[in-house]
Amino acid sequence: MKKTEMAVCAMLLPLAMGSCKSSGQEEKVIEKPDITVVDGMVTPEVIEALGRISEAIPSPDGKLIAFTLTYEDIQENKGNSEIYLMNRDGSEMRRLTRTAGSESNLQWIEGGERLSFLRMDKETDAVQIFSIKSDGSSERKLTAVKNGIECFKISPDGKKVVYASPIDAFNKDTTLFEGLPKTTGRVVNDLGYKHWDEWVTQIPHPFVAEIENDKVGEGTDIMEGEPYECPMRPFGGAESFAWSPDSKSLIYVSRKFTGKDYVFSTNSDLYCYDLESKKTTTMPGMGDGYDTDPVFSPDGSRLAWLSMATAKFESDKKRLMVLDIKSGEVRDLTENWDRWPEQIAWAPNGKSIVFTGYSDGVAPVFKVNVATAEFTTIADEQADFTGAIPVNDNEVIALRHSMRSPNEIVGIKDGKIEQLSHVNDELLAQLKLGEVKKVEVPTSDGKMMTCWEILPPDFDPNKKYPALLYCQGGPQQAVSQFWSYRWNFMIMAANGYVVIAPNRRGLPGFGEEWNRQISGDYGGQNMRDYFAATDYIRSREYVNADKVGAIGASYGGFSVYWLAGHHEGRFAALVAHAGIFNLEAQYLETEEMWFADFDLGGPYWDKTNAIAQRTYSNSPHRYVENWTAPMLITVGELDYRILASQGMQAFNAAKMRGLEAEMLVFPDENHWVLKPQNAILWQRCFFQFLDKYLK
Repeated sequence: MKKTEMAVCAMLLPLAMGSCKSSGQEEKVIEKPDITVVDGMVTPEVIEALGRISEAIPSPDGKLIAFTLTYEDIQENKGNSEIYLMNRDGSEMRRLTRTAGSESNLQWIEGGERLSFLRMDKETDAVQIFSIKSDGSSERKLTAVKNGIECFKISPDGKKVVYASPIDAFNKDTTLFEGLPKTTGRVVNDLGYKHWDEWVTQIPHPFVAEIENDKVGEGTDIMEGEPYECPMRPFGGAESFAWSPDSKSLIYVSRKFTGKDYVFSTNSDLYCYDLESKKTTTMPGMGDGYDTDPVFSPDGSRLAWLSMATAKFESDKKRLMVLDIKSGEVRDLTENWDRWPEQIAWAPNGKSIVFTGYSDGVAPVFKVNVATAEFTTIADEQADFTGAIPVNDNEVIALRHSMRSPNEIVGIKDGKIEQLSHVNDELLAQLKLGEVKKVEVPTSDGKMMTCWEILPPDFDPNKKYPALLYCQGGPQQAVSQFWSYRWNFMIMAANGYVVIAPNRRGLPGFGEEWNRQISGDYGGQNMRDYFAATDYIRSREYVNADKVGAIGASYGGFSVYWLAGHHEGRFAALVAHAGIFNLEAQYLETEEMWFADFDLGGPYWDKTNAIAQRTYSNSPHRYVENWTAPMLITVGELDYRILASQGMQAFNAAKMRGLEAEMLVFPDENHWVLKPQNAILWQRCFFQFLDKYLK
């Protein structure tokens, strides 16, 4: 039901694809927007005006940092990312590209002389690989792949490239469509026919091609004839590939199942393709769950990757595995470390691995000694770090964000953190931002729960404020110091709300037991954790206990629907986006069925399964008779993870009960609300509704 992280790949490309116009039309190049801040107020328009940094990568010699910077244009209703460079110390920030199509998937090539990247190409009407000199000159188009490219990695010797390109899905019967060019019918004969927000008509395959004279030759589909994805939908990208340092072999990630097996399995494996023999072998150490993110050590003697042990459990503990290529020995470096890593990268000396990961409500940067499995925290503050990349054995470049500010690039050395980019400093300096406090709240079973309390700007403890309980999605997605462009705590605080955001049961960063407890216990302890957080915030002298709302999306939306039937007068208003209302319907409707099967405990028709029966007996739709609070429901009709019909059922139920209820439907959005104008409309409806019932 969630994404744990969005890969650096074509996930940013819809910004570019959606901007293409027919030949002859001039496209607008989106620039940094002008915005007027009034009285320091954080508004939806201000949120949309902030620059969005991603993909910060140091050059091979460590002297430069390349990154993408995205700005949104409300009138154009889209965004555009451009490539920027700055010196290692953050000086001399300059722009490399100025185009109407977004650039992404940055990779240094030719020893740091050039940058390669993806962009929509007008000539082929598809996304292609380009390169440009580090001074912004001599741009070249390297590919002309008919179906376009989703992500890529160039080999260390610069002579080869692996890229993902969509191929037609393996349809079994095409004779039915002969002579019917205008039919819109789809014939479905197996499961796995939808994914996230699209019907499966194409799947990505990895192609390997030679690079010669700045041109990429004909690609070879190294999974030809296999009806499997690589990278895996919907979020897999360039992190699915790892070239060996000698460029003679390639590791790739795939989940090699179809139909029912595909939708009920998380079992992805690492495969090795030998370029000389053109043979593929399965790597040692593969288990029953996710195996992802392969990375070779600098000398090629070892391979590290992330692995989950449990089949079907998409939020199992991530283990950091290391394979000795020569001996075949596989070690779990995290066996005795009760957190789990993300985004791994080898130090240049090959002695340690740097990574980020959730811990106690934040996402620090860690380093593990590969020989001894000893862990060191190298950056830790009230913030989240992502994309940590070693510049050398002692320095790391990373992105940092918090609830008070979006991504900026930082350098980390000897335990000191230095902000290198300052893209949003000027705008943030004009805003009145709320204070973020870490508080510990006792739970009903005697444990302590880390929560974030966000206070309005110019907070006066002698006043009475309305409050919001924030319910996280996932369901196993951390309530860390994340910055969100929609579920943004600064805009909630600016509108006069105190917010409590609890790390209830089921969230990572507090050990495996805390994270796993929620599976099979929907409507159980994690809901009692929400009540504990709610009772805490209602007890504050500066909170009006009669004016508290609950808000959330995805599993957070489910939480809102469940709380609606059990809150015993705690909430005066409720907002649910893309939430599960009917668990029995969700079990059959969602497209990644392993999730529902594992987390709900099994099918609802299995009357002998006590865990499943407990889950379905706690479905929110069974408690509508207890609903009393006004409710706002928002949905996207392209959401195939949690269908819009779930929210529509909830809205209909509320109206049939005679309650005050509103619904906002986006025909062109999926599980999120991504288009700028839709995002602003969502915020306006959100605060208009809450203000009506809580102020």
